[in-house]
Amino acid sequence: MIPDRRLLRNLDHSLVFAVLALCLIGFTIVFSATRGGIGPGSPQDPFYFVKRQVTAFVLGALACVAILTMDYRLVARAPRALYIGNLALLALVLVAGHRISGAQSWFRLGSMALQPSELAKVVLILTLAHHLAEAGDIATHRGLALAFAHAAVPAGLVLLQNDLGTALVFCGITLAMVYVAGARGRDLLAVVGAGVLASPVVFFVLLKDYQRARLLAFLNPYADPTGTGYNVIQSTIAIGSGRFFGKGLFHGTQAQLNFLPAHHTDFIFSVIGEEIGFIGAVVVLALYGFILWRCVHAAACAKDAFGRLVATGVGAMLLFHLFVNVGMTMSLMPVTGIPLPFLSYGGSSLMANLIAIGFVLDIYMRRQKILF
Repeated sequence: MIPDRRLLRNLDHSLVFAVLALCLIGFTIVFSATRGGIGPGSPQDPFYFVKRQVTAFVLGALACVAILTMDYRLVARAPRALYIGNLALLALVLVAGHRISGAQSWFRLGSMALQPSELAKVVLILTLAHHLAEAGDIATHRGLALAFAHAAVPAGLVLLQNDLGTALVFCGITLAMVYVAGARGRDLLAVVGAGVLASPVVFFVLLKDYQRARLLAFLNPYADPTGTGYNVIQSTIAIGSGRFFGKGLFHGTQAQLNFLPAHHTDFIFSVIGEEIGFIGAVVVLALYGFILWRCVHAAACAKDAFGRLVATGVGAMLLFHLFVNVGMTMSLMPVTGIPLPFLSYGGSSLMANLIAIGFVLDIYMRRQKILF
């Protein structure tokens, strides 16, 4: 089904082109990082990872088109079913999930893997937007507590999967959305302060040994240069060696020779810095900046509170990922395993981000009545 042509006139084509540009850059960099293999036992087909990423893109794009055929407000008719279904999937992966890199966050579907926590971020945005749009007391302590409780349950289930990075994304999304919904600034500062005071408990009680080691490596990666600090050290070497114009596509030594771990996933920005240099990194960051601006613009133009909050949540999610991932690769943030939207290899992440963009496009497209 194709959206009404009169509605398509309102489609934000510039946002579509920016997302497509990032995805094309992502395909190219993933191919560059994986064409020679990513280590012992990696597939022999140089196009293996790119083909899987393109498949995820096609599925995500089809979901995006499907969203554009319906009014985004239809989602608000079944918030409870969405919320409960989301919690059920996050709980099920704790029991029947597959563990990768220390986190039990994946379902194995033959040769494919699905990460429910990626889709859970989009569901949180939708259900929390409905909750905040319907609540009339967000400026009170009770209203704020209920909003954070709404997000705390799925975030807690993700934390139980040993996925600290995604749990933190939930926090960033929630803070941005409750602020736009009308929460008082001093109350949010109090919440952040409480989180800082509780951080020692999280660090020493809730986190695993390898997670604590990652956070400590951020303070001084050279204290363990061949262990916990290795990734960050190799990442900064890669980015620094790219200089202004880069070493050239497919010619980065840190990635091509597999000195840099996870260079097709968490550290893909390091490959960009090494192979296409400062100029390429600036272009990528400019595309992200443009996408974030269009999310803010869609929120400002939305015809209802629900649409405004959904667009805000999507923008907050992308910004948090961008800030933490890029900071991580440059040793400005701890390594938390957060992918770079539209660029990092990972089908679940790419599909979730395209679905999120689909809602932003739909909100902007339906910002006004159809004009005859």
